[in-house]
Amino acid sequence: MPDKQDEKYMQRCLQLAKNGLGNTYPNPLVGSVIVYKGKIIGEGFHKKIGELHAEVNAVNSVKNKDLLKKSTLYVNLEPCAHMGRTPACSKMIVDLQIPHVVIGCRDSFEKVAGKGIGMMRSAGINVTVGVLKNESRELNKRFFTYHEKKRPYLILKWAQTLDGFIDFERSPETPIKPNWITDEYARVSVHKMRSEEQSILVGTNSAEKDNPSLNVRDWSGKSPLRIVLDRNMRLSENLSLFDGKIPTLVLTEKSEISKKNLDFLKVTFDDKLPKQLFSYLYSLEIQSLIIEGGTQTINMFLRANLWDEAKVYIGDNFFHKGIKAPEIKLNPVKKENISGSKLYTYRNKNAD
Repeated sequence: MPDKQDEKYMQRCLQLAKNGLGNTYPNPLVGSVIVYKGKIIGEGFHKKIGELHAEVNAVNSVKNKDLLKKSTLYVNLEPCAHMGRTPACSKMIVDLQIPHVVIGCRDSFEKVAGKGIGMMRSAGINVTVGVLKNESRELNKRFFTYHEKKRPYLILKWAQTLDGFIDFERSPETPIKPNWITDEYARVSVHKMRSEEQSILVGTNSAEKDNPSLNVRDWSGKSPLRIVLDRNMRLSENLSLFDGKIPTLVLTEKSEISKKNLDFLKVTFDDKLPKQLFSYLYSLEIQSLIIEGGTQTINMFLRANLWDEAKVYIGDNFFHKGIKAPEIKLNPVKKENISGSKLYTYRNKNAD
């Protein structure tokens, strides 16, 4: 039977780790607590890339360092064993002679991958692994997908009407602007999601008809890398995507020269496009990608089974005719109400 006390303290590690969401890439989300005689005497989390790791912050918060030799350190991910941007946490734990370490899950990053556990056990430390393992892996789903599948964690996102349309029928005279299906509360939810992910992509038609900015406005946080499909370079330079304010990547079949905050990646527009994109994003250490439209682009990733999660917003309105929304033949794992809209979350457990 799992130790309930261990689970309680590991839950606190997970809670702390979430505070770093959006700021630690390409590092994982990690929280740590130090317990002495049933009482937390220190805690910390990894706040930002390049800054101290969770275990170090937890140790630094302990007032009486003499207690470390009699305490248990909890951490949701295996402590690192290599010298990266900061020193190895496993070595620090060994040097401090902390006698017991409880770990949520093993790190699959090749520079760690059991080496931290091995280092501590070789030093005589009692190491317990696998407490709230599933929850620990879920928290770092982006990190694990990146290292294990060599691609970013992919989220499909769209809004649709009650009768299943993603857009109404547009004429040449229809103004170029977003066609809002949901209200401002749902938009806040979308901007929060953008602040938590590293990149976001739209197809040519969506860029042309909606003129999206794809930035973070209604929430606090960093805007993701913007990516747009433009096979024949037909998109107007006056679109918001090309305002030069945020790094933007254009996928095209043409050869173009990069400018400030605007890069071009030459790809083939066929079934191999998703994996060409993934390979490039992997080289940039981009661990997550939102596909925000439109139907044709989303369906390309659905057909390839290259998606991990889908966020479908359903507005309280009807179009009666127009462009049909994508379809996912799975039951949602979560249903939420956001003001006058609904949000259904789907998970693809068999993603390639």
